[in-house]
Amino acid sequence: MVNKAVITAAGKGSRMKYITSVLPKALLPLFRNEDGKTVMRPVIDLIMDSLQEVGVKKFCIVVGKHGKLLMDYLFERGVTFVFQPEPKGFGDAVLRAEDFSNNDPFFVHADDGVLTGGYKEANSLFEEVKPDAILLIREVSNPKRYGIVSIKEKGEYMSHKLYIVTQAEEKPLEPKSNLGISAVYVFSPKIFQSLKRVIVEENKELELTYGIQKIIEDGGEVYAIKLEKEKWLNVGDPQSYYDALMYSYKNLTTTFSI
Repeated sequence: MVNKAVITAAGKGSRMKYITSVLPKALLPLFRNEDGKTVMRPVIDLIMDSLQEVGVKKFCIVVGKHGKLLMDYLFERGVTFVFQPEPKGFGDAVLRAEDFSNNDPFFVHADDGVLTGGYKEANSLFEEVKPDAILLIREVSNPKRYGIVSIKEKGEYMSHKLYIVTQAEEKPLEPKSNLGISAVYVFSPKIFQSLKRVIVEENKELELTYGIQKIIEDGGEVYAIKLEKEKWLNVGDPQSYYDALMYSYKNLTTTFSI
């Protein structure tokens, strides 16, 4: 069972200004039903609840210069905080959690959204196969904005199409597919060494996708589960946040599993 998770929450949230100048993205609320009542809960709660439901017990939150409100909110929950002083990329944020991993596998989850499903499948597949990484992928309409994968069919797993990933690219100018990587992953500790070996151009960020591609180049196994019905409820930009609010209000559940 994968019982650790790293949640990256150090980004500036510039696409959601001006609200994120005072409130971190992770504290933006979505709707949920609790005890028959409609409530609004910060997305960080929905992320942590989704992961706890599949066995995660220990959390590491990567925060930046403006993380005090989030730290105050989570202070009594026994989470570990690590700092990313400068926004040097998703991969750099994950590297900050190497000591927390302590050579154990772990989930990685961005703070700007939550999936309505897929967590159970990712955890179970990791337990069965023990690959170096598991990605949750979905078809996207604008692949130039995402990490994109090339894949080889591997059958089915828990009613989802299963693939081996043969290539991972970050925001490619000429995408080889429309299969985008959702910001939820399971990794073995190999991801840390792979990220450390990536050569980043000056003034560029260390993307997590670069580390995934390095695993593949080194002969490691990266699996992908394709999500069909599941949705990524995104709070990272105004239109997506509006859509996520509407979806969460219309599909009120105690959890987000479909």
